[in-house]
Amino acid sequence: MKSTISLFVLFIIPGFLMSQSYHEVITGPLDQPNNIRNYLMKEAAELSSKSLDSITTLGEWKAVKGQKKTELAEMLGLENYPVFEKRSSPDITIVDTISQDGFDIVKLYYESLDNVFVPANLYIPQDLGTAAPAILYVCGHAHTQKHHYQAHARSFAEQGFVCLIIETIQRGEVRGEHLGAYEKGWFQWYSRGYNPAGVEVWNGIRGIDLLQHLDEVDPGRIGVTGISGGGSQSWYLPALDERIQAAVAVAGAGSLEGQVCQKTLDDHCDCMMPVNTYLWDFPDIGALIAPRPFVIAQTRHDGYYSIESVRDLYHRTLKIYDLYGTAENLAMMEAPGGHSYGANEEMRPLILSFFLEQLQGIKKSPDEIGVIEIAKVLSNEQLAVYTEGPPDKDRTKSIQETFVPRANIPDFKNKEELFEYREEIKKVLKEKTFRAFPEEPVSFEGRLDFSTRNFSKFGREVYSFVPEEGWRLKLDIRRTASQKEEPAPVILVLKNPNEGKWESNHLVSGKNKDHNVVYFEARGIGESGWAENQKWHIRRASAWIGRTIASMRVYDVIRCLEYLRTLDGVDPNNIHLAAKDEMTVVAAYAALLDGNIKSLTLENPPATQDIESDPEGRGPAMEMLNCLRITDIVQVVASHFPQKITLLGHIPETYEWVKTTYNNLGFAERIEILD
Repeated sequence: MKSTISLFVLFIIPGFLMSQSYHEVITGPLDQPNNIRNYLMKEAAELSSKSLDSITTLGEWKAVKGQKKTELAEMLGLENYPVFEKRSSPDITIVDTISQDGFDIVKLYYESLDNVFVPANLYIPQDLGTAAPAILYVCGHAHTQKHHYQAHARSFAEQGFVCLIIETIQRGEVRGEHLGAYEKGWFQWYSRGYNPAGVEVWNGIRGIDLLQHLDEVDPGRIGVTGISGGGSQSWYLPALDERIQAAVAVAGAGSLEGQVCQKTLDDHCDCMMPVNTYLWDFPDIGALIAPRPFVIAQTRHDGYYSIESVRDLYHRTLKIYDLYGTAENLAMMEAPGGHSYGANEEMRPLILSFFLEQLQGIKKSPDEIGVIEIAKVLSNEQLAVYTEGPPDKDRTKSIQETFVPRANIPDFKNKEELFEYREEIKKVLKEKTFRAFPEEPVSFEGRLDFSTRNFSKFGREVYSFVPEEGWRLKLDIRRTASQKEEPAPVILVLKNPNEGKWESNHLVSGKNKDHNVVYFEARGIGESGWAENQKWHIRRASAWIGRTIASMRVYDVIRCLEYLRTLDGVDPNNIHLAAKDEMTVVAAYAALLDGNIKSLTLENPPATQDIESDPEGRGPAMEMLNCLRITDIVQVVASHFPQKITLLGHIPETYEWVKTTYNNLGFAERIEILD
């Protein structure tokens, strides 16, 4: 017995001496944390740090400014609207006029789109001798819009400004939707490329059209301001509409780094960040306002934004103002207090002083203006426009369904048309859905973590690799068809979040004699999984930094395929992909982008990606930024043509289109639908 122990020790010790440590022999170095919060914070910080960093001269900025305006319009869902064209005044319906001391309040509504109406109060100073400057006041998320913010409009009118105060689609007299992903589980808004901020911006632009066509208004002297949701609008509107000569955004934005790292985005409405297709931060928006006068106003103890995150926006935006030589036109206004105009309303006279100087040429200090009355003089009922309800056929409550057009379903007359469609959607998806994919893939740093001859005919190995910095994921190879030295076809099975140990095995039933089988868990699945009660935050935070859970998993699968092709015993040109439920979407998109998958087996695929989720964010996460503007899951599956497709389980009727497409193009035998 003593001799046996001695021999055992002599055999093992050299192996340990060759390794770095006992810990690394057992587990491998813990060099990739697989922590979604760490990843999101790092990516947000990187986006913030890169905002405007490539711009070094005014010439460089001017060369890209037009394109960036177009990109912002697109991220707001305004791609198909005449944002940059000359427009006539919208149709206006005047309901009533209220006379006050020194000004009148015209109660009206205007039609910004067909059957989309905007209730508004127009404050006009009495006895105007000449056309006056105007202010568009954009409301925040108060429940009584024109009523809640009336003190602003009153003070502007008392100082000689025409002021149009417009309601949002969320609050006020018609309760539309701002809180789709935030409150209702409408994460498909990300797939649609829809953001309620886009409707608000369009309504604001049409409000400026209205002001410009009034005899009482000097069209060359228009400003915009608002707080909170109105504060974010006061970034978007002057960035897109150069008719706005001066703007003050109050408590309307913080850096992405601050929003994600401090989780303040969890308290924000969906309208507070555009669909981040182009990986922007707010300085990219502020730069579009330069060199016009712009004030970023923020209190120091706002629960929605840290003051540091707002100061960061100011300093990064200042770079472009410096290039114009107009640094004095950008100001950071701070005051004590929470989410407001300051603990003692300090900001109100400062803002009024700013607009008096910029739009009237009058220098009047805040002390000269004095305390501004903030009482709500008139009731909500008195200021209401729709005394008998909104106009017939008003679409405000359903505008999210039609504001951003969705992709048409193609009708292929021949294979060439389908191939052309496939290449086009791949190109556009890479630009507008998967733009956050790393520009340069990192090293796989692949390693064999475990091997055995149990459990399968020719052995099993577990490999791990790095798909992207911050992640190390595993793939489990079951060699059921050949040994490691003999290249064989492979079925890659994508596992789902929270699935049982053997739940996906039936996807390879009857095929494992001819194929080796690989099981893969993308990020957020299996060992790298995250708690269901964190998914609401993860889904929203991911979208704010230009990606989604599903799009990140698509990247993981693409990288898994690339790594798999480097391993011994794998035929790189004979890989098949299988998935069920939620991961069918990931599988289909990964197959499309990879372009070299031999067959696709999908169980229980969704009818569309345009589906609601659980309001708390739990369950399947199949949204991808802008994808429904480009295509949909059914068309992506059909784009696998002419390779084999097997559909099984619950198959929605929408997939009859895939079958019809294969049949019409002469490949009926390549599609199999099993109940």
